[in-house]
Amino acid sequence: MNAGVVRTLAGKLGELALTLFLASVVIFSAVLLTPGDPVSALAGGIRPTPELVEAIRAQHHLDDPVWQQYLHWVGGVLTGDLGTSFVYKTDVGALIAPRIGVTVMLVLYTAVLIAIFGIGSGVLAATRGPRADRAVLIGTSIGMAMPTFVVSILLIWVFARVLGWFPVYGAGEGFADMISHLTLPAISLSVLYVAFFSRITRGAVVGQLHSEHVDTARVRGIPRSQVFRRHVFLNASPQILAVSGVTVAGLFATSAIAEQAFGIGGLGSLLTEAAARKDLPVVQVISLLLVVVFVVLNAVADIAIAVIDPDSAKPRRNA
Repeated sequence: MNAGVVRTLAGKLGELALTLFLASVVIFSAVLLTPGDPVSALAGGIRPTPELVEAIRAQHHLDDPVWQQYLHWVGGVLTGDLGTSFVYKTDVGALIAPRIGVTVMLVLYTAVLIAIFGIGSGVLAATRGPRADRAVLIGTSIGMAMPTFVVSILLIWVFARVLGWFPVYGAGEGFADMISHLTLPAISLSVLYVAFFSRITRGAVVGQLHSEHVDTARVRGIPRSQVFRRHVFLNASPQILAVSGVTVAGLFATSAIAEQAFGIGGLGSLLTEAAARKDLPVVQVISLLLVVVFVVLNAVADIAIAVIDPDSAKPRRNA
C-alpha cells in the first residue's frame, strides 16, 4: 500500500476518534441543557411522589456529577446498553434496531438515483454540446430550488393519486415491496442532490476536458472513449468523491422529511418524534449514530480519493 495512503488512513482514524469524542460530549451536554425535568417524562405523565422522584433519579443517575453521568452514558453505549426510552419504556437499542434497515435502504436507494442521474446528467452537460448543457442547467436550477416536502407532495399527487403507480404509506415488506414503497420517498430526497451532483460533475469534467494531458492523449491517437474513461472521468472523480461522503451522510439526517411525508418508520422520523416528546435517551443515541455515519463515510471518501490520486495524500509544504 502506498505510504501516502497509509498516512491518510492513520490520520483519518485519529480524526475519527477525536471527532467522536467531541461529538459525544456536545450531544450529551446539549441534551442536558434541554428545558424541562426528565423525571416528569420518566414518571409517565403522572405527578410523581417524592419517593418516586428519588427512586427515578437514583435509577438513572440523575443526582451524579455531570462528568459521571457522561461516563456512565458513554460506557453504556460502548457496551451495548443504550438506555431506556422515557416515552416507550423500552430499550433504546431494541427501539431503533428495526428502523435502521429501513433508513439504510432508503438512503442507498436515494444514493443510487443520485449517482445515475446526477453524475449522468453532469457528464451529458459537459460532453454533448451547448443545447444539452443549457437543458441540464435549467433542469438542475429547478431541482435545486425545490424543497423536499414540496417534491413529496407533487409526487404523491401525480404518481399515487392520479396514476396510482406507487403506494404512499409505509416501507413495505420484502425487497420488491420495499422498492415499490420507497421509490417516491427516494425520488423526493434525491432531486436536490441530483442537481447538486450534476453541477459538480459538469465542472469537474469540463476542467479535465481542457487540461494539457487530455490534449496530449488526443494527439497520440488514443480512442475518444478511452481518453474520457482514463484521463477525464478518472481524474474528475476525486472532486465527485469529495462531496459523496457528505452527501450520503446528509441523506441520513434529511431522510426525516421523506419519512414523515410518506409515513415511513425510520430513524429520521423516530428522531423527530423523540425530540418533540423530549425522549432524551433516544435523541442522544440517534444523534451519536448520525455523527458516526457522517465521520465514517467522509473518512472512506477521503481514503478512496487518496487511492485514486496519491498526490492528494502527500503533505503540503508552505511556499
